[in-house]
Amino acid sequence: MSKHTQQVRDDVKALAEDARALMAATANVAEDQVVQARQRLAAALERGQNVYSRVRDEAIAEAKATDQAFHAHPYQAIALAFGLGVMLGCLASCRWSRHGDGSCPGAGP
Repeated sequence: MSKHTQQVRDDVKALAEDARALMAATANVAEDQVVQARQRLAAALERGQNVYSRVRDEAIAEAKATDQAFHAHPYQAIALAFGLGVMLGCLASCRWSRHGDGSCPGAGP
């Protein structure tokens, strides 16, 4: 898991824990506005957990499908990666050409 993904997961977990702590701290307050706010917060937490679970499951399924495709067609995967690398390299070299001498295909004076 990447460092960024881990950080996002930790931040979401901390936010959920803070929200639960806030709900627990206001459990004895019976004012209508506080009760309604707690209900909305509980609903938002549940929706957030559902979305997180769904996105995580979809990402895992897509990663497994990609892995299976690469294992089923290794030479095509290598050729595709090579082709994309060449294409991106050409685009990058044309974009960052310092001289503007027309060495890029389609580049004009």
